[in-house]
Parts: sequence; structure tokens; C-alpha cells
Amino acid sequence: MTASTPVQRLDRLQQRHKPLALVIATFKKANDDQASNLAVVVAFYAFFSIFPLLLVFVTVMGYVLSGDPSLMRSVSNSVLGTFPVIGGTLRQHHLRGNALALVVGVALSLWSGSAVTSAMTNALEQIWEVPQTQRTGFLRKKVRGLTLLAGLALLFFIASGASGLVSGGLGGIGLVVLGLAVSALVNLCLFLASFRLLCAWHAPWRELIPGAAAAALLWTLLQAAGGIYVGHIEHSASAYGTFAVVLGILAWLQLGCRLTVYCVELNTVIAGRRWPRSLIGNEQPAHARPLGGQHLRRQVPEPSPPAGVGQER
Repeated sequence: MTASTPVQRLDRLQQRHKPLALVIATFKKANDDQASNLAVVVAFYAFFSIFPLLLVFVTVMGYVLSGDPSLMRSVSNSVLGTFPVIGGTLRQHHLRGNALALVVGVALSLWSGSAVTSAMTNALEQIWEVPQTQRTGFLRKKVRGLTLLAGLALLFFIASGASGLVSGGLGGIGLVVLGLAVSALVNLCLFLASFRLLCAWHAPWRELIPGAAAAALLWTLLQAAGGIYVGHIEHSASAYGTFAVVLGILAWLQLGCRLTVYCVELNTVIAGRRWPRSLIGNEQPAHARPLGGQHLRRQVPEPSPPAGVGQER
């Protein structure tokens, strides 16, 4: 009898403990699904959608700040003064409202936002192993994404504002706790709606709660950390501040999208009983179940042929 190696002992250890086994199985399935590549696509379109939103923001600010030099100086001295594209305009106080720019910005924001929802739909359906013939079509994907975009964006901004109370240091400990709680609750609703409605396979709500709760908690912490980071770079030099903002946004979006995708993987691991898995091989557990509703389709009996068909005379 050969002695077991340290890796084999660690493998047996993680398979005996459910929390550790779930983590290992989630990372294994994420590797199988190439989850990192899926997250990169979502993060790319999310970063691209920022610039049409900036166009809308600059135009609206032009209307709001018109005729108020003190408010203009306050905004230009904030972190927005270091933001790419709009920072120089803010510092020079050249903002002007423009109806055409507002219309174009809204249209581009909707288009780029639908690209984000489409990329997330592709990621969800690949992770849930929805068959190609059952996946959401192009037109339906765009219409569904645009329908959900406004509601999801509103929830995201509410959660970000609540977490801003924490990172901004406003109020006492009670307001900080309240801000975190509100942000986490709104994020939970956001992820439950996204996981359910952006995928062709409508998994039961109970199968979505673990990943949505984990994503809500992680995004709440990420939003608070982003606010703290912005506060630190607010007084940086112009060039360094610009690089810090751009790199910070890229890292923030990439990390957030990757965490979200991994939380979806956690849901599929639990729903499909894809744990425990060995550290050494790629075999699925013997009790693993198919995902994406395939187990329901397999239970549907095939229609029997009409009477007399195929019978010998």
C-alpha cells in the first residue's frame, strides 16, 4: 500500500468539508466554463458603456450648473475634475447644455447598455449549460436587455449611493450600518432579478439565492472600497489622477464582473450537485444532475406512434 501524497490528503480533506468542497467545486466548474473569459467580455462592454453615460452626464451638468459659478468650482475641485474626457472641461468651466448631445448620449447609452446585458445573458446561459437551440435569440435578447436596463441601473445607483455614505464618512456608525444594509438589500434584489430574467432557463428562486446573496455582499464591499479609493485619488496630480481613475475603473469592473460570474457558478454547483470534486481529476460527481432544465426535458415521454403504424400484418 503506497503512502498518500500531501495533495491527496488535502483532496480528501476538502471533500469531507462542505464549505471548502463548494469553493473548490465552484473554481473547478468556472475553469471548465472559461468563466474568466466570460467576465472579461462583460467588463469590456461595461467599460465601453461609461463614455456614452459621460456624454449624458456632461450635458445634464451643463444645464444644472449654468449660471452657478460656485457650484461649478465645487464640482471641478472634486474627483470629477480628474476624470478623463470631462475633467478638463470641468476645470475650465466650459460646460454647456446641448439637446442634441443629450439625445445622442441617451441613445448610445441604451445601445451600449444592451451590449452589457447581452454579454451577461451569454455568460448565464453558458454557465447554466442551456442547449444552443434553447438559448435566447438576438432580437429577444436586445428587447429584454433594454427592458431590464432602466430598472437594474436604478437599483445599482441606489446601492452605490447607499454605500457612498460609508466611504464618504457621512454621519455616525448608525448611518454607516444603515447604508451598508440598504446597499446589500438593493444589490440582492438586483442580482436576483438579473440571474432570473437574463437567462433563458428560469431557475427556481431558491436556486438563485446563494449566489445572489454572495454577489450582493461582495458588491457592497466593492462599492464601499471604490468610494474610499476615489477619496484617496481626489487630490492627486492631474496626470497621475487620470491614470489612477482609468486603471481603477478597469480593475473595479473586471473584479466585479469576475465575482459575479463566480457567484453564478456557485448557484450551478449547488443546483446541479456538482460537488465535491477532486483536486486531481476532472470527473464530475456520480450524483451530479444536468443543468439548464435538461433534466425536465428528459422526463417528458416521447409521443407514441399512432395505432397501426409500424405493426406487422
